[in-house]
Amino acid sequence: MHIKRGKGPLFVTLPDGRRLDRGDLPPRDTKRWVARRKLRVVEAVEGGLISAEEACEIWALSKEELDSWRRHARKHGAKGLQTTHLQLYRQPKVESRDKS
Repeated sequence: MHIKRGKGPLFVTLPDGRRLDRGDLPPRDTKRWVARRKLRVVEAVEGGLISAEEACEIWALSKEELDSWRRHARKHGAKGLQTTHLQLYRQPKVESRDKS
């Protein structure tokens, strides 16, 4: 895979100590977005390796879709990016009310 070298660092160090570089990112033609690939893109954007605009351009994502991935990754980690868990995590929490 080759992603054109743009502005920005060659690699970033993530909070957990791992190094992430452009070669670790999913291919441009990715059609099947599994949680692991989504997380790599989120980590790259959050870590400053690429900008959100660049990510949207590279993978033809909408800003809303990327923002959703970022929000779910922050709140629930990689599990929040799994399609099978999206419905669970997107359900509004219903508070029980006492009928007194």
